[in-house]
Amino acid sequence: MSSPAVANLFTGFTRLCKGLAAVLVCGYIAVQIFPSILTYVALIPARTIPFGWNLLTAGYVEQTVYGVVSSTIGLVLIGKVLEPIWGSREFLKFIFIVNFLTSVCVFITTISLYYVTMQESYLYTPLSGFSGVLAGLLVGIKQIIPDQEFSPLKIKVKWLPSMMVLLGICVSFFTMEAAASYLPVLIFGTYTGWIYLRYFQRKQETGFKGDPSPEFAFSTFFPEFLRAVIDPMATVFDRMLCGRSEASNEARGGGYTSGSNTLPGSDPIEATRRRERGARALEERLAAERLTGGGAKSKTDEGERDATENV
Repeated sequence: MSSPAVANLFTGFTRLCKGLAAVLVCGYIAVQIFPSILTYVALIPARTIPFGWNLLTAGYVEQTVYGVVSSTIGLVLIGKVLEPIWGSREFLKFIFIVNFLTSVCVFITTISLYYVTMQESYLYTPLSGFSGVLAGLLVGIKQIIPDQEFSPLKIKVKWLPSMMVLLGICVSFFTMEAAASYLPVLIFGTYTGWIYLRYFQRKQETGFKGDPSPEFAFSTFFPEFLRAVIDPMATVFDRMLCGRSEASNEARGGGYTSGSNTLPGSDPIEATRRRERGARALEERLAAERLTGGGAKSKTDEGERDATENV
């Protein structure tokens, strides 16, 4: 990779992403200097009832160097693609919703595991980190540019969320800490991110909600040979989330029908257009980076062409 390309990879970050990255770094430093803070900001299920705010704060507190580095890099790189397309307000809203819902789901899961196993470690282990939100942001990348190839691994972007969860599952076989701390966060971050984008994200330009396209169905997170089994189960959730909205969708003249189910206020054409806009935005960014890397040469070539045309 050329030096201009490397330089452009680490430029163009949005102000919001840099601000959130600073929050993650400051949170890590504060926990290292004052370890007692972790009791109040991390998700400790036994203390969540009096300290309910940890459902919000836990996602922004990293406990390890690896966690803060990977979260910071992932946030600014993914945000550079998503925020210009979604807008800063929607981007921040997505992070807030996925972080909160992931914490709630992890809290319920750990309490359930305690009553099943009666192991107090589920109640008193501090859980925190941005990995759940990162998993949700990867779902956003999957939605917008699914067929874009991720160069270092030579795989399509649409498989990144599934690979992240699969990696978490593999690591959990070797360490119980990962099984109890990281795996539930990754799974719930991925799923809540998909639920929000699939059914509830509202497009300002059309007023429609969700993305009903078959390319963003829940079964697309799995290998093709499993989709025949996954699709019938996913239909149950479609009915749960869409049943109450059918009347209002018909009144608006909107809605997309998939079999007997109507996704709330969705527009398949708009979903396709949004995906195309995401691909165009990425292509324009890459083109701009190439122009920046070879700017001097381009200007010289243009000057020579202009001189030739004038003659």
